[in-house]
Amino acid sequence: MNTTIVIYGSTTGTCETIAERIASKLGCQALNVQNLSADIIAAHQNLILGTSTWGAGELQDDWYDGLKALQEADLKGKTIAFFGCGDCSTYSDTFVGGIGELYNGLKDSGANFIGSVDTGDYTFDGSEAVIEGKFIGLPLDDINEDDKTDERIATWIDQISPLL
Repeated sequence: MNTTIVIYGSTTGTCETIAERIASKLGCQALNVQNLSADIIAAHQNLILGTSTWGAGELQDDWYDGLKALQEADLKGKTIAFFGCGDCSTYSDTFVGGIGELYNGLKDSGANFIGSVDTGDYTFDGSEAVIEGKFIGLPLDDINEDDKTDERIATWIDQISPLL
């Protein structure tokens, strides 16, 4: 059975709220990355990974241990999608860089990555999350572009659902 879980790291609560919204739409559980274990990774075929971005494009603090747990797991054949929270105005040169950090840490894992998003609807200067001209996952700015969040989530869910 293809089970899906949304795993998030959140400091201010924004990424947690978005993770819960995504999990609700997918009919699955949202889990704080602090509670991630090898058993949870093994029990799920589809991993939706969400992080906020801090400083100069860095992962949310709780993700450092979470990323290590994922790197130690067998991810071959699993499906992974990313979403990230960022600030495209104040940090336009490192917008949602945290999801780029997650991708870079897992790109050689043998997992199947889905959910890339066209950059055309976003205003930013640079991002480690842009791979081959597209965001590697769903970028969200719930500070400056909160009016676009619901539509962006819905469009992305429609895109990834058939692949889960």
